[in-house]
Amino acid sequence: AQTSIIVDTHIDVPYRVNQSPTDVSVATEDGDFDYPRAFTGGLNAPFISIYTAAKLEANGGSRDAAESLIDMVESWVAASPDKFAIARSVADVRRQFERGLVSLPMGLENGSPIEGDLDSLRYFYERGIRYITPAHSLSNHISDSSYDVNRQWQGLSDFGVEVIREMNRLGMMVDVSHVSDEAFWQIINLSAVPVIASHSSARHFTPGFERNMSDEMIQALAANGGVIQINFGSGFISERTRAYYMDRYQDRQQFAVEHPEMSEKEILTKHTAQYTIDNGPMPLASLDDVLDHFDHVVNLAGIDHVGIGSDFDGVGDSLPEGLK
Repeated sequence: AQTSIIVDTHIDVPYRVNQSPTDVSVATEDGDFDYPRAFTGGLNAPFISIYTAAKLEANGGSRDAAESLIDMVESWVAASPDKFAIARSVADVRRQFERGLVSLPMGLENGSPIEGDLDSLRYFYERGIRYITPAHSLSNHISDSSYDVNRQWQGLSDFGVEVIREMNRLGMMVDVSHVSDEAFWQIINLSAVPVIASHSSARHFTPGFERNMSDEMIQALAANGGVIQINFGSGFISERTRAYYMDRYQDRQQFAVEHPEMSEKEILTKHTAQYTIDNGPMPLASLDDVLDHFDHVVNLAGIDHVGIGSDFDGVGDSLPEGLK
C-alpha cells in the first residue's frame, strides 16, 4: 500500500464537511476520510465528489453548489500544501505521489451544474473536474437516472449526447454510476473512449437493483476498456441490507404522511430510531461480501476492469463489518 499508487474514484467528503464543518487535514472523529487515515493507509488519489442534490435542478442553484464545493477542496490545498494537491492528470498523481502528497482529483456527481450549456462543461474542466456522472437520483436535462421511474429521455437527451461527445473531446471521463440502463447502453455505444462506473457494484448479488451493474453491462464496460469501481456501502453489496433499506424507506414515506408537521430532518431522525426499535438494526455486509464483488468482476471481465469506489462519507453507517 505504501509503494503502489492507490486510487479511490468516489469519496463524498465535501458534502459531509459542508454539512458539518471540520478540518480534514488532521484526524477527525466523524466521517470516513481525513489526511492521517489516507496517508497511513496509502490512499494516494481519492477522487473527491463534487455532489449536487438532484432537486436543485428544478429550483436552480446547481452550479453555485458545485462551485462552492470546488472552492472548498481548493481551500484544503491552500491551507495544507504539504499534505494535499489538486490533480488534473495522471502525471500530476505520479509526481505528487513521489513528493508524498495526497492527490485530490475531482469528479462532478450529477451533471445538473452544466445547466444546458457546453461552455459550462468546458468551464468545469478548467476548474479541475475530470469525470462527470450525468445524473444522480432524478432524471435531469442530460440523462435518466436508475433511481427515477420518470424515464423522460429513454436514456440520454439530445443535449446529453452532445455532452458525452464534448467530454470525450476534452479528456473528461464519463461515469455511468447512477444512470439508467438505457443511458448506460447509449453511452457505451456513443463514447469514443473507455468509460467508468465510479462507485457501483455487481447486480449479480442484488437482483433487480438497477443502481448496480448487470453481468452483461460489466462485460460490455470491460470490452470498451472501462473499469467498474466497487461501492463499499452494505446496501450495494448485500441483498439483505438492500431489502431492509427499501422496507424502511417505504415505511418512512408513510410516517411522513402521518406527520406533516415534522421537518424532513425530524422525520429521518425519529423514524429511523423507531424503525430500529421495531425491526432491529440494519444488517450489514461483511468484508468477505465486498471481496465477492471484486472476485465476481475478475471472473467475468478480468482484473484490469475492477477498482475501488468506496463511496466513503456517502454511505454513512452502512460500511460493512471489517471495513469500518
